[in-house]
Amino acid sequence: MSTMPGINNRVGDVCVENTTENANHNLRDGKRVSRGVSEVFGTVLILLSVVFIIFTFPITAWKCAQVIREYERAVIFRLGRVVKGGAKGPGLFWFIPWLDVIQKVDLRTVSFNIQPQEALTADGVPLKVAAVVFYRVVDPSLWVTRVRNGYKATHTLAQTTLRAALGAYTLKDVLTQRLSIARRMEEALCAASRQWGVLVERVELKDLTLPVSLLRCMAAEAEAARKARAKMIVAEGEVKASRALKEAASGLSTVAFQLRYLQALTTVQSSASIVVFSLPIELLDMLLSHQP
Repeated sequence: MSTMPGINNRVGDVCVENTTENANHNLRDGKRVSRGVSEVFGTVLILLSVVFIIFTFPITAWKCAQVIREYERAVIFRLGRVVKGGAKGPGLFWFIPWLDVIQKVDLRTVSFNIQPQEALTADGVPLKVAAVVFYRVVDPSLWVTRVRNGYKATHTLAQTTLRAALGAYTLKDVLTQRLSIARRMEEALCAASRQWGVLVERVELKDLTLPVSLLRCMAAEAEAARKARAKMIVAEGEVKASRALKEAASGLSTVAFQLRYLQALTTVQSSASIVVFSLPIELLDMLLSHQP
């Protein structure tokens, strides 16, 4: 007697599962039947429309033709569904005015500016960066059916991708690796917008705005580096001059050295008020030798 409740529960579960499966199966069958009825009804409407166009061809011919330019494509919705064969164009094509809805898609490259976005770098530096994005539509059917406002969606995606890309780099990398950052943004945008039928051709970083305090620090650092470089250049020049003077002095005798010294004194400008020069070494030796 104790095993009867468990058996009853299992039997009830099996009955519920069978009922659910039967309901789902009936629902699928109902959808198939309704879809088949709608397809048959649509086919009948298309055939009647074609017959009507044929009988009234001289009158309805100009209403059933459409011309698409070279840089455009036409996505045709017939009874709410995209016509098989993809987008039409360029050139002349025929359609049924009272059954078809046409949406034109421009295939030319489109560019838009990304307003300066506030981002935080990997080392915690806040900055603002602006960019420009170039893209074009490569699949008109996806562009019409997958996204409601493609331009706005692409623009929003570019903004978020720019902030995410900057957050993965330090300030030094942002200043020195702008091309790699733009390439990373381009790859991310291509991967995300491919399902919309869009191809991102190029991404360029335009303006980079840093905080004023950080600009002052960078300017002071650059000035200090330039001063240090200038001192190093002057010191290297003095070392080379002293080495050259030492080599020249080692090859001269005492008399020649004194003559060169007197010649250097003659080159001193006469406008100088004070000229300081040392006594000859021989004269100093004579004076020291005559002292008691």
